[in-house]
Amino acid sequence: MESERPDWLADVVGVLETLNQGVVIADDCHRMIHANEIFLEMVDRTSDEISGRTAAEFFPPEDLPFLNERIALGESTGHNRFEFYLPQKNGSRLPVVVSAKRVEDPDGREFSVITFTDISEQKRAENELREANKQLETRQREIEAELVLASRVQQSLAPKNLHWGGISVEAYYQPVRTIGGDFGLVIPDGEDYLNLMVCDVSGHGVSSALVANRIYTETMSQLGQSIGLAPMLRHLNHFVIHDIGSSVFFFTLAAARINRSARSLEFIGAGHPPGIVIRHGQPPILLESRSLVLGFLEDAVIGEATIEIPIQTGDRLMLYTDGLTDNFNSQNEMLGVDGLAEIVYETSMLALPEMKQRILDRVTQYREGPATDDISLVLLEVS
Repeated sequence: MESERPDWLADVVGVLETLNQGVVIADDCHRMIHANEIFLEMVDRTSDEISGRTAAEFFPPEDLPFLNERIALGESTGHNRFEFYLPQKNGSRLPVVVSAKRVEDPDGREFSVITFTDISEQKRAENELREANKQLETRQREIEAELVLASRVQQSLAPKNLHWGGISVEAYYQPVRTIGGDFGLVIPDGEDYLNLMVCDVSGHGVSSALVANRIYTETMSQLGQSIGLAPMLRHLNHFVIHDIGSSVFFFTLAAARINRSARSLEFIGAGHPPGIVIRHGQPPILLESRSLVLGFLEDAVIGEATIEIPIQTGDRLMLYTDGLTDNFNSQNEMLGVDGLAEIVYETSMLALPEMKQRILDRVTQYREGPATDDISLVLLEVS
C-alpha cells in the first residue's frame, strides 16, 4: 500500500503525522493508498485490511448517501469538513470530525488528504450535559408544579371580601413572584367583633411564604382564643424568635378589631405603615405603629401598644403592606404614605369595590416599571 503513495506526498504526510490525528490519503478513485497508525487504531484494522479499498466499503448502506454527498461536495469545492463517524471492527462507531482536501501532483493526478479528529470525549461530555439538562428540566417542571400548588394554597389564605352586618370589606393580595411573604385576614369573632390584619414577612419567594404561612396559622390560633391584640403580637414575636429561631426573617403587621356594638376600632401596628382612616369632611387620619418590627427583640411590643378610636357611619379604614407605598416614579420619587393617603382620600367617594380598584390602578400608574414587592390590602367601610 505504501509503495503506491507518490513520493512528493511524503512531506505532506510527515506534517500531518505530527497533528495527532488519523490520516488517510486516497487516489482519484477514492481508494485508500495510505493510512497512518492513529487512523488504523481508530478503526481497529491493519494496513492490509484497508489497502486499496474505498471508505464507502466500511459503512452500512443507509449511511452511504450522506457520505457520497459529502465526497461529491469535496470534489466540487476542493475542501470539505463535516462531522461523521468511523466504523470499528467490533461494530462500534467512533465519532470524528472529517476534513478532506484535494491536492494535485506534478503529473496532474488528484489525491485526497483526509484527516480524522476523535471527538468521542466531546460527544460523551455533550451526552452527559444533555442528560443533566434533561434532569434539570424535569426537576424544573416538578418545582413549577409545586409552586403552582403552593400558590393555590397561599391564595386560599388570602383575605376575603366580606359583608358583616353594616360593615363591608374589600380585600386584595398579589405576590410579586409565584408566592410571597405577605398575608392578610378578615375574621369575624362572634356577633360583635371583626378582626382585620395584614402582615409582611421580609424577603420574597418560597422561604418567606413558608414563614408567612406559619405566622398565619399561629395568628388564627390566637384569634380563636379571643386573645387581645397586644398579647397576640407579643406571642407572635416570641413564637418567631424562639420557634422559628432565624435572624434572617423579620415581619411587620397592622391589625384592627372592630367592636360593632360599641362602635369602636382598636388598632395595633408593629413596624408597619400606618392604617388610614377616611372620615367625611376630614383629612385622612393615620394610625401609626407604636411597636417595633417583630422577630428580633423580645420587648418589641410596648405596654401601650394599641390605639382606640370611635367609628361612625361612612368611616373607611385601609390596612396595607408597603408594596403600595414603596413605589418610585420616573423621577425616582417615592409615593410613600402621604402619596397613598392622598389617593385613598381622592377615591373615598367611590363605592368600596371601585375605590379598591382605583387605588390599585393609581399606584400602578405612578410606578415606573413592574411591581417589586408583594401587595396586600384590606379596605373596610362602616355603614
